[in-house]
Amino acid sequence: MDFKCSDSEQWKEALSSYGASIESLNKPNLVSLDDFYRNELPGVLRQRNPSYITTPELSKLMQWKLTRGKWRPRLLDFVSSLDDAVVRSASEKAFQSLPDISKAISALTVLKGVGPATASAVLAAYAPDIAPFMSDEAMVAAIGNSKDYTLKQYLVLVDKLQAKSKELSAKGDSFTPSDIERALWSSAVGAKSGGLSQEPKDVNSKRKSKRKRA
Repeated sequence: MDFKCSDSEQWKEALSSYGASIESLNKPNLVSLDDFYRNELPGVLRQRNPSYITTPELSKLMQWKLTRGKWRPRLLDFVSSLDDAVVRSASEKAFQSLPDISKAISALTVLKGVGPATASAVLAAYAPDIAPFMSDEAMVAAIGNSKDYTLKQYLVLVDKLQAKSKELSAKGDSFTPSDIERALWSSAVGAKSGGLSQEPKDVNSKRKSKRKRA
């Protein structure tokens, strides 16, 4: 998926293939972990007043992040052993800091094992319309590299994905920054496995013409 692409249909297609991309990785528990992260956790977080995340939830979120990306068991060990009261306090502070993403990330990264990328996953679960997940695939597509897991680099990514979501949503569709991240991730996974993302442009154009005639 070319990040500069302004065709909302192509973005929708990439986003709609996200579930199939998750399944195509054939990783243990990834489908259920992704369901927890995208469909269960956001509602749980927003129902609380004030909102916070617990240590078991953060541990499960970390499992999702590491299973969908690179497996680093030490990070999971660090997060799973965090004191629940400390996690609740840090996350409550982070959620209340939004829409100040810099402040929110800083509130979460005081926790051992939680860097900007994991912190971004926590924020994306709570406020997908503000903070996207800092995935390697989104960073490569939007910025050109995925080597710098710093707050500064994340803020650059946020600006790019927020701008892209506004650009596409201005045409009548609704895209959040998190939708953009998932579309980029799905497209990258599809390209690696020889899926839809590798179809030549003329195939996509044929599809579009068919769609218009339908």
